[in-house]
Amino acid sequence: MAKRPQKSFAALFRPLSVAGARTGRGGHGGRGEDNPALEAIWNVVAAIPRGQVSTYGAVARAAGLPGRARQTGFALRVAPEELNLPWHRVLGAGGRIVFPKTSRHFKEQARRLRAEGVTVKDGRVAAFALTELEEL
Repeated sequence: MAKRPQKSFAALFRPLSVAGARTGRGGHGGRGEDNPALEAIWNVVAAIPRGQVSTYGAVARAAGLPGRARQTGFALRVAPEELNLPWHRVLGAGGRIVFPKTSRHFKEQARRLRAEGVTVKDGRVAAFALTELEEL
């Protein structure tokens, strides 16, 4: 079986349109025009170090999009799987996992965080694991 050519990192970061994002995660529509906001969010999330977490709001601020925490969630939902973003390192305000406690997403996020040495208790992480992303 022939090997498929690998895409470059820059090619993987080709932004998707907000209205027409298509991904392997159930996005809607086809590829759209460039969206620098999504690309900025993806770059910030990719820079969160292993063993640390941040919030949706802090990611938005670091991407130059203050007040757009919900756009961070959207960007993670439509991100192409090939980016292998560490989505599990992004939490709600106060370090809270935002998925319902009985959902498989909640369990997967908690499992991944614990595998990186982040303490998760009652759906929250320890305050010392949170980073505001100023130093990234």
